[in-house]
Amino acid sequence: MEFFETFIMSFLEKKIPIGQWVKTAVDYITNHFADQFNLVSDNIELFIQWMIQLFSAIHPLIMILIVCAIAYLIHRKVVLVIGVALSLLLIYNQGYWTETIETCALVLCSTFVSLILGIPIGIISAHRPLVFTCIRPFLDLMQTIPTFVYLIPTLMLFGLGMVPGLISTVIFAIPAPIRLTYLGISSVPQQLVDAGKAFGSSPLQMLYKVELPHALPTIMAGLTQCIMLSLSMVVIAALVGADGLGKPVIRALNTVNIAQGFEAGLAIVILAIILDRLLKQPGNMDL
Repeated sequence: MEFFETFIMSFLEKKIPIGQWVKTAVDYITNHFADQFNLVSDNIELFIQWMIQLFSAIHPLIMILIVCAIAYLIHRKVVLVIGVALSLLLIYNQGYWTETIETCALVLCSTFVSLILGIPIGIISAHRPLVFTCIRPFLDLMQTIPTFVYLIPTLMLFGLGMVPGLISTVIFAIPAPIRLTYLGISSVPQQLVDAGKAFGSSPLQMLYKVELPHALPTIMAGLTQCIMLSLSMVVIAALVGADGLGKPVIRALNTVNIAQGFEAGLAIVILAIILDRLLKQPGNMDL
């Protein structure tokens, strides 16, 4: 018994160098793969800047008309169209249109990457429960670890700019599409699966004709969650040089400028509400 107590006390007194292990791994990657990471960073930065230039080339009023047209085509609600138009005009009136375009580019890129990676992982996890059991601790870690913690390695690997903000946003947002895709595919009624098998559907046909159509509302909820989580990272990403609405918020915080902070924060809220309303399933939206 005394030996056991001595062993436990010696184990507790000796710190496990987890942080040092992570630092060593990051230093090794930085020292040996710096050129590869710089190449990836430059290409991603180039693509994001191209998107920003593309959106900026369109006159703000024309862009507002395009967004309103999309809102009407999806939901056929005049009240929604009027609300979207007035909200975007308010952002333009406050002088945050350029920052809004930059934020939209960052959110769209991070959401696209999260969905491209997250939906297939969710499908595989639904078909292979062991896979979900293995990745669930990592999903919990990605959602709960303070964002400033993984801003440090992404900043070291990719440098200042939009890219570390994009990578950090993807890390924070990707668990949502993975979990909700897993939930949607797993909740397909067994009767539908049996009916598909009875008609001789292959696994691929079963996925595209039975599982995905049934799981689509849940997957769309994952898309909305992903966009909201990406928008919540706007201010955090601005700390590592990402452009967008986060920069005026940080600037207002540093100068204790209440007016600027409220205006930029209001623009973020308006953008989040617009994206949430546009992406909700038609007929399931209360205005």
